[in-house]
Order: sequence, then structure tokens, then C-alpha cells
Amino acid sequence: MDAIMSQPVYDPQLAAVLATIGDFVPTGMTLDRLPYFRAISSPTREDLLRDHPVDCVDHRIMGFDGGEILVSVISRRDHHQAGPAIYFLHGGGMVMGNRFAGAGPLIDWAIRHDAVCVTVEYRLAPEHPAPIPVEDCYAGLVWMASHSVELKFDPERLVIFGGSGGGGLAAGTTLMARDRNGPRLLGQLLQCPMIDDRNSTVSASRYDGVGVWDTTSNKTAWQAVLGEDCGGANVSPYSAPARVTDLAGLPPTFIDVGACEVFRDEAIDYAVRILASGGQCELHVWGGAFHGFYDIAPQSDLARACVSARNSWLERLLRWD
Repeated sequence: MDAIMSQPVYDPQLAAVLATIGDFVPTGMTLDRLPYFRAISSPTREDLLRDHPVDCVDHRIMGFDGGEILVSVISRRDHHQAGPAIYFLHGGGMVMGNRFAGAGPLIDWAIRHDAVCVTVEYRLAPEHPAPIPVEDCYAGLVWMASHSVELKFDPERLVIFGGSGGGGLAAGTTLMARDRNGPRLLGQLLQCPMIDDRNSTVSASRYDGVGVWDTTSNKTAWQAVLGEDCGGANVSPYSAPARVTDLAGLPPTFIDVGACEVFRDEAIDYAVRILASGGQCELHVWGGAFHGFYDIAPQSDLARACVSARNSWLERLLRWD
């Protein structure tokens, strides 16, 4: 039975792509391999922008505890009136990636919705452990909201967006905004969020040595972020949002996750608890999908369905007001 359980059944199109990418995905990642994965997970500004009709302007702002961080503001070249805004936190397990990683949807939303999009270069663990990553993200959100006039967006139409480690940071930043009476968020979009350091669910242990982000990589990243507190009683829910006991008062939420990945069970539980608290949450669990399939196999039928569902939710959210 264990042997059968150890082999996930992937969507055929996704399985074909997974078989070709080998060392380009962080499966079995340990800290000694982190420099390699950082090097291949940090696209350039040019990689993101290409010839799209958008502007990208950098600002240096104050992060947590006096540290300086960089944010990039992406907007349509003909942007001139206040509309929606998206605040983006990149993935990479809070240990790798940069502000341009996974930021492709920002280009689409800037063009399609005339949204002002901000992506933040929060500091990474293990050099900058908790609470620095999530506090940097909250500092970026406060900066963005306080510059709505200058950036030309409506502060009542601000959505937070993150995937993987950035999804966990988006969830934690949203909790901070609620608890600190910070910027009002219209919604939070969490794709395959990394929110539970305890690795105690079935899916957290089920997918080791397979897929894209496995049990070993997850444990490595959480230990880098939390150090000796990892898995213990003293972890802040802002750094590991699955630890939060009260999920009332959150903005409308979208969560999606692959059915064959480490984060599946914690994402489902978070969605269920938001609903139980009286909140709004749309949940999608994509059968046969590994972590990050929408970026890794964007031409697959499953990725197209996933992106369409996300875009549909965002469009409806932006019309609610």
C-alpha cells in the first residue's frame, strides 16, 4: 500500500512536462543547494516586461526594522485615472526568487484592468529569518496604500496576491492588516499558499522526492525561516498563517492548490476555516496537478482552466464595488 501511495497520479499533460525538467525544480532541496536554486529562480526585469506596453518604476522604501527594500510599480503606459491595484508577493519558499518571479499575471492585469501593480523585494531567509519577510511585505503594503494618489489607484480597490511562499506571506500580511487596522484589502488571492510549518498533514508527508516542491524542500525552507522555533509552540501566525485561531474579518479570498502537492491539505483547511468563520472563500483543488503547474506547464489544459478560474474571480471581485 505504501508503495502505491508513493506514486502520485499526475494529469498526463503535466506528467509529460515534469519528466523533462529534472534539476530545474527544487525537489529534495537542502541549504547547500540553495545558491543554485536562487540563481535559476531570479528572472530579470527584461524577462518579465519584454515588449509589453507597460512601465516599470522602482522605489526604495523602508522595510522592517530600518532595512531598505525595493518595490517595482508596473502600470499600463496610458494609465491616467485611479482604478484597481494589485500588491504582489513572489514565491520561492521565502528563501529564493525575486520580485519578478511569477509576476507575469501583473502584466496581464495591468493591461486588461488598467491596474496599478506593485511587487516587493522582501528579504529572504535564512539570512533574514522571521519575522523579517512578512514584516517587509507589510511595510510594502503600507507604503503602497499611502501612495495611492501618487500611483493613481483607488485605495478601496486594492487586492493582495501571492503564490507558494508568497501566498503564505500574502495571507500573513492580510492578517497583519486586519489586526493592526492597516490598509483595507478588497480581496486576497492565494495560489498554492505555504502556510503551515508543522508539516503534519497527509499531503505534507505524502509528496517527498516527487513533484516540484516536496517534503524535504518544504522542511528546509521552514527551518530557514523559523530556525529552532519551527514546528514548536512559539511560531507567529503572521509567519505561518495556518497557526491563526481567528479567521473572521478577512476580505473575500481565492485559494487554489494542486491535488498532488505538499500544500494541498493546509490550503483546503484554511479555506474551510475562513468559510466557517463567516468569510467568503472560493477554493479550487486541481486534480492531477503538482506545485506551480500553471507556470511550469502554461499550455496544458489544466493550467488554462486554472488561470481562467483565477481571472474570473478577480474580474468579479473588481466589479463588486
